[in-house]
Order: sequence, then C-alpha cells, then structure tokens
Amino acid sequence: MVLVIDPQIAGISGDMLLCSLVDLGADKNKIISGIKNSEKFFPNSSISKIEFQKIQKNGVEALELILDVTDNIHERKGLEIKQAIDNSIDSLGLSDKAKKFANSCISTLITSESIIHGISEDSVHFHEASSIDTLVDIVGITIALEDLNLLDEKTVCLPVSVGSGTVTFSHGTMSNPASAVLEIFKKSNLIIKGTPTNEELTTPTGACVLVNLTNTSIEYYPKMKIDSIGYGAGQKNFDSFSNVLKLIRGTEDKFEIDSVKVLETNVDDVSGEILGNLIEKLMDKGAKDVSIYHGITKKGRPTNLVTVICDDKRVDNLVDTLVLETGTLGIRIFESNRFIVPRISDSISLTLNEETFEVHFKKSTFKGKTDFKIEFDDLKKISNTIDKSIKETESLLRKKIEKLE
Repeated sequence: MVLVIDPQIAGISGDMLLCSLVDLGADKNKIISGIKNSEKFFPNSSISKIEFQKIQKNGVEALELILDVTDNIHERKGLEIKQAIDNSIDSLGLSDKAKKFANSCISTLITSESIIHGISEDSVHFHEASSIDTLVDIVGITIALEDLNLLDEKTVCLPVSVGSGTVTFSHGTMSNPASAVLEIFKKSNLIIKGTPTNEELTTPTGACVLVNLTNTSIEYYPKMKIDSIGYGAGQKNFDSFSNVLKLIRGTEDKFEIDSVKVLETNVDDVSGEILGNLIEKLMDKGAKDVSIYHGITKKGRPTNLVTVICDDKRVDNLVDTLVLETGTLGIRIFESNRFIVPRISDSISLTLNEETFEVHFKKSTFKGKTDFKIEFDDLKKISNTIDKSIKETESLLRKKIEKLE
C-alpha cells in the first residue's frame, strides 16, 4: 500500500491534513474523544466545540474542522507544549511508533524556532503556535494515522505549494514562506514551490507534521490502483482554486520508480589502493552505489571508469570527493530513472553460541516471492565473534530468520 499526499495546489496545514485523514476513513469519534481527553493537559485553554462537517470549496466537497477554542494565554514555552502532547499521547494508550511520531512533530517545530532565533530549545516560546490548535492538530493527526495503520505504510509527497507574498505575525511582517517553514523543509528531501497566490498556503504546523510523515518527494503520481481518497478543507477561500488537500491511498504497482544522478569519470593514473579507499569515502558521504570498471581509452591507455549513483542533495559533496581523491579534471553528470523492487528494512535479535546479536536485513517481495538479504557488516561482525566463515554464518542466520518470519 502507498499513501500519496498532494499539496501541489493548496499547500498543507495541520487541520487540512487532519480533515483529509478523517475523510479517508479515520474514526472521527475516536479522534474527537482523544482530543477532548487531551484538553486537561493544556492549562488556560479549553475547547467548546469540535466537529467535522462537509463543505464546498470551489466545487469540491471536502471535510472541514469546526473548532471553537478559548485561550487565556498568549505565549507558551515550546517545552510546555511538547510535554502536553507527550502526556496526551501517553494517556490515550497509543503505540510507541505513534508516540515517537507526535514527539518528533513538536520537536521539529521547536528546533526550527531555536535555529531561527539563535536561542536554546529550552528558551523557545511560541505565540501563534501557543494555541491549543497545535495540540488538536498533532494529537488528532497521530490518532488518525494509527487508526488507519498509515504509520506502517509507504508515504510519498508531491511538491508542496507555499504561496507567495508576505506573512504577518508576532515578530512582524516577512516574506512568505516564513523562516520557520523554510527551516523545517531544509532538513528534508521534500520539494516546495511558490505560487502567485499572495497568501501563506503551508503553515509551520503543517510542515512539521509533513516532514515527519514522509521524506520521499515525487514529481508525478506513482503507478497505482486507487482505493480511497480524502479531501481536507483549509479555512481560507480562494477564487482561483479549491483550498483542499488531497490524500490518495492505494496499491502501488510492483515496481517503484525513482530518479537518481549518475556521476562518471575516467582515471588512468590512480593506484588500486586509492580506488579502494575512494569507494569507502564515497559510500560514507551518501552514495547509493559505486562501481569501478577497467577499460581502454585513446592511444591504448588503460583506464578505470568510476561510476557513482546518488540523489540530488549529495552531488556536490561527492563531486568534491572525486576530484580531491583522484585528481580527475572532469566529471560527467546525468539523470537516470530506476525501476526498484519494493523493499523494507527490518531487524531482529538472534542468539548464536549463547550470544545475542541485532541482525539487520532488507526484505523484498516480487510476484508473490519474498526474499531477504542480511547486511554484510552484521554478517562480518557475527562471523568474527562466533569464529565461523561468513558463508556458514549467513546460512545459520537465514535459517533462524526464516523460522521466525
């Protein structure tokens, strides 16, 4: 299964994501009950009304959050809000994965403010985000994600519309997107884009939830069979488009498709020792794979073709490493699409010779057949510890994993 988040037109906010999850099928009564239960952890604030209702947004029927709150406080420490959210999730008996997700969302928001203002996270105070709205969004979304089992599914995101113009808040007026939104997206792989709309389309809360839900950006919809669609309405109205966030849940085609950068260079005056060290350095700096091929170039010269596969954000560092380590005077760069068999990373604790090891492996499924590959670093470590060959160690581990799987 795959969840596609489509904020290309209207951007994303906390309430839009919450509403689209409910429209997708999350139990709204469970969400409302959970949010009301959390109210007690947020002193000086109260919720007088919370419900979801259908509304038309430029011809599109979507779900809107109706929320009436009273906040008798105008600022709160970030850590106070974090503690309230942690207490809320604990009291609801949600899974450890749900707790980690909610904690990461508010932590991302606090960290962004800390960096922007150059202060410690303990000193961060929120103004706009001090409202109980923040708790409603993060707690409600966490309940919805767990209810739909989406925390265990693949989630991808199309380019995120952020709008344009200016935004005015407690610190004055600044260009849109605001610094907090930019800081949140800076550490993710998600792509943002501006639009002619002179409004804030993506809020800090929406951004911090989104980057913790997925780090996978896509340019186009994947090849998939659609099972359900959720439409979440924003509070603003626009003449030129529907202010609606779309979520699409479905079954992805047997192959995943992504795009990578390929770096290539020929080197003819570098020793094998340097090339061996080069592979390790490139992998440490984030290359997805490195290959070296022997060949013949002009005037019959023997050469080595170094090929590196990486994502966009790693290109500069890897190019620097190639030049510094090999002395090459030129590197070819081109983009390549890949078909990828879907896989997941997993780990399991196993005991061999009365010693317990954490074994990491990748598991893939294709045409009904499931296979897995144990991480070589684990094989090497365990092999040395139990004093058996890598081949024998792998056989022992595979038998144990297959039995437990």
